[in-house]
This record gives sequence, structure tokens and C-alpha cells, in this order.
Amino acid sequence: MNDIRRTILWVIFGFSMVLLWDKWQLHNGKQATFFPTAPVATAQAPAGAASGATGSASVPVSSVPVTAAAQPGAALVPGQPSPAAAPATRERVEVKTDLYRLIFDSEGGSLTHAELLQHVDMDDKNRNFLLLDESAQRVYVAQTGLIGGAFPTHKTLMTAVPGPRELKDGQDEISIRFESPEVGGLKLAKTWTIKRGAYDIAVKHEVVNAGSAAVSPQLYLQLVRDGNKPPGESSFYSTFTGPAVFTEAKKYQKIEFKDIENGKVDIPRDSTNGYVAMVQHYFASAWLLADGVQRELFTRKVDTNLYSVGMLAPLGSIEPGASKTIDARLFAGPQVETMMEKLYPNLELVKDYGWLTILSKPLYWLLDQLHKLLNNWGWSIVALVLLLKIAFYWLNAKAYASMAKMKSVNPKIMEMRERLKDKPQQMQQEMMRIYREEKVNPMGGCFPIMIQIPVFIALYWVLLSSVEMRNAPWIGWIHDLSTPDPYFILPLLMTLSSLLQTALNPAPPDPMQAKMMWFMPLIFSVMFFFFPAGLVLYWLTNNILSIAQQWIINTRMGVPPQFNLPSFK
Repeated sequence: MNDIRRTILWVIFGFSMVLLWDKWQLHNGKQATFFPTAPVATAQAPAGAASGATGSASVPVSSVPVTAAAQPGAALVPGQPSPAAAPATRERVEVKTDLYRLIFDSEGGSLTHAELLQHVDMDDKNRNFLLLDESAQRVYVAQTGLIGGAFPTHKTLMTAVPGPRELKDGQDEISIRFESPEVGGLKLAKTWTIKRGAYDIAVKHEVVNAGSAAVSPQLYLQLVRDGNKPPGESSFYSTFTGPAVFTEAKKYQKIEFKDIENGKVDIPRDSTNGYVAMVQHYFASAWLLADGVQRELFTRKVDTNLYSVGMLAPLGSIEPGASKTIDARLFAGPQVETMMEKLYPNLELVKDYGWLTILSKPLYWLLDQLHKLLNNWGWSIVALVLLLKIAFYWLNAKAYASMAKMKSVNPKIMEMRERLKDKPQQMQQEMMRIYREEKVNPMGGCFPIMIQIPVFIALYWVLLSSVEMRNAPWIGWIHDLSTPDPYFILPLLMTLSSLLQTALNPAPPDPMQAKMMWFMPLIFSVMFFFFPAGLVLYWLTNNILSIAQQWIINTRMGVPPQFNLPSFK
């Protein structure tokens, strides 16, 4: 039975390692080899697409009207401005608020640059974090326009209406308006409104029919980005980067770039709720429409290593001289769970906890409440692990009590195994007799530990996913809980605590198992030298509390602390 117990512990450990390794390596390397390492400039996009479209969604090359109903992929190919359209000069317009430095392109009135002033770059602490960007190194932009004919699109040159470009003290919001010339009988005005302290930007689209016939255009909202990993991402563990959609029909769905490449995306086509997003570690962008507004979701390969996710919203028939308005919002910012919950239903799911969401969300809530009291994320982690240890005290007490009993009978077991090593059947019978007489349950230490494993893995993902850990100091030399300990002090302490735990546990009767029980914490600890300090702090705290609890329980049971030192003979 002791062998069975050890086998179960190995299975638990193996399962945890496979789960974590699978998450770390889910995207690591695969995208880098499948897709080129540098994005192709959108201005050089070739015409044509495998889906049968006449051009790229990012670079219109045809003035042929295309309807969404006929071909969803090709529906994103808008028309060029008509020759009679009023000329405009392309310009970049900068807008600055308390949270953003934004750059808009008058070609389409698109948002092509979003610098987050409250978050620094991980590689260069003297620079702000850049979320959206359109440069030779990367492409990540937010675009809107009209389809269903040769209408204004994100490639139409628009005019930026003069006005203030910086949010002043005392102002609550600032707006920038772009107006298109008449294209295909329609004029499009696009007004971006940024509010103080908000990471959601209101975008009002006003469509005026200046022609002589009724038209039925559709508004498209899309996020376009390259398939590369964001700069500054860890090379040791990997988090999801790519499109995501949410609908009530299929809930939250992450979409791999390679699935778009291979045409294997399976998302609801039509919906009256939900959003589309681009997700990366700690940050996200998302187009949001009001619930009840009909929308068609799409993903598309725009060009080599360039992809889009978006929504189409029908505007209905617009008679000559009439106009229609449709409002949308663009979220572009950090994945602060409490903030996203207030912005839009289920938007917080872009902070992906996977199958442990049901446990991770309450753990994050508790961590957030502790931070409100302690005002330090490091001490909040310590306090949360302490509360979990208190909550699981009786389960742990049963496990450690069982281990203590096992430790007390271990000399008898070792002597018996040596005496009957050539008689395996008799050995098993004798082992069962000893357990029965000593009233020891060899499985007693397993089940309490198994129950707690999902909770501590869920906490692991909370700490790995929470942007609050980014640049958050703890004490002394720990200035950023989201990066590795610069002096490896925490990983070293965690390794020592893991070895101490092993020494306090009963030694396995089998010599090979005994050796592996010492190698296991060493191998496991090596990985933590490259983990964020917040994660190592959590694991170290858990180890220290477990050692203290085990020591107390052993003392109460009259089992003096013994150290089972390794023997590698």
C-alpha cells in the first residue's frame, strides 16, 4: 500500500507538471516557426486571397462592390474613393490624455498608436508601454469603415476637424472628429471620445446618404495585427497571444493565428451580443457594441503574418438625404479584472484562467481585497496563502498526521522489506498486517493534498495573469513581482524550503523512490529561477507554512522531528 501511496503522489506531481508545461509551451516556438518573424508592411499587400476576395481587408485594391451576405471573407474588401471625391492630405494626429498618448491616421480615421502612460515598457523602463502600433517592426491597429458598395473605408482619406488635442486639467473628456468626402453617395463622420481615467474609447459613426438612391451599408469594426509574440515576453513560459471572441452561444473562445491561416476557425457567424478582441499577456483590445445590435463576427488572414478579427453591423436602408448613427466602444488597455467587469459583460474573460476560472475569480477577488488593506501586492500574496492554509488547516492536519504515523512505523516497514525482499507476496501481507495493527492508513496523506491542488494551481494562474503584479514592488530588492528575482534569493530560499520539506517527510521504503524524492524538488526548483518573483514568493510562503504546520502536528502527536537525509549509495 505504501507503494500505491507513492505512486499516487507521483501521478499528482506528474499531472501538475504536465499541466503547467503544456500551458508554458502552448504557443512557445510554434508561432515563431510557422509565421515569419517580422510583419510585412500593409502597404505592400498583394491583391487576391485564397478565400476568393479581390483584395486584402487591410489594403483595398478594388472598387467592385462586395456584399457581406455573398462572401464573409470578401465582405471586408471596401471600395476606393470615387474620382469626384474631395482631395484630402494624409496626416497623423496626436491626442494626449491622462492615460494615453494616441496617434490617429487621417487615412480612414484609424487608431494606429496607443501608448499607455501608466505602464512602462518591460525592456526599457524609461519608455511607456506601447499597445497599438504601426511601424516597420509591428502592426497592431484598430480600423472601421463601411462596406456593401464603394463607400468610405479605413483607406479613405478623411479630414481631421480642428480642435484641442490634449486633455487639460479640469476637462473630463476630449474628442477628435474625422470626416470623409462623399464616396459612393455616402459620407462618413467618425468621432473618437476619450474620457479621463477610462480605457474605453467611444466611437460614434455618422453615415449620411448624400446620393440620389437608397443604400444599405454595413459598418465594420476590426482589429488587425501581426502574428508575432509581443516584445518583452518571457522565453521560458508562454501565454496566449491572438484573437478572441465572446458570444452567449459559445462563450469565450480563443483563436490561434494558425487556425485562421488554415481556415479552421469555428465561431458563431451571427449574434446580437458579445465582442471581438486581441489578447496578449496583461493587455487587450476589444471592439464593443451594445447588446441587441445585430452583428456578424469574422476572422481573416489579411496578408502574410497579418490577421484580423472583427464585426459587421448592418445599418439598414438609408434613404437619400437621411442619416444613421451607430455607436461603438474600443477598449485598449490593461487586463484589470475589476475594471473590465464594469465596462462590458464578460469582458474580464480576456484575462484567461482556463478551466480553473471558477476557482481563480474568487481567489483574485480575495487578493484584491487584501491589497486594499495592505497596499502591497507582495504582502497581499503572503496574506492570501496564509488564509488558504488556515482554510485547509484540518485537511492538512489529517494529511500530516497520517504522514507522522507512517514515519513512526517506517523502521518496521524497512526491516520487514529487507527481511522479505525475496518473497514479494509475503511482504505485501506482512505490510498490511503492520498497517492494521498500527492503525495506519497509507492513503491518508494523499486525498487531503489532492483536494487542495486545483486551488493552488488556480492561484498560480491568478498571479501569472494579473497585470497588477507588473512593476509592483514588494520589499528591498524586489521591485517588480512580474519579473524574476534579480539576485535569485527567493528561488534559493524556495529550493531550501522544498528540501527541508522532503527531509521532514517519511522516507519511501524503496531506495530508488527515496532518491527520486530528493531529486524532484531540485528539478522543480530550477524552473522557478526564471519565474516571476510573485509566483516564487507564493510558493515559498506555501512551503514555509507547510513546514511549520507539519512540525506542530508532529510535535502534538509525540513524533519528534526527524530529518531523513538522502543516501545516494
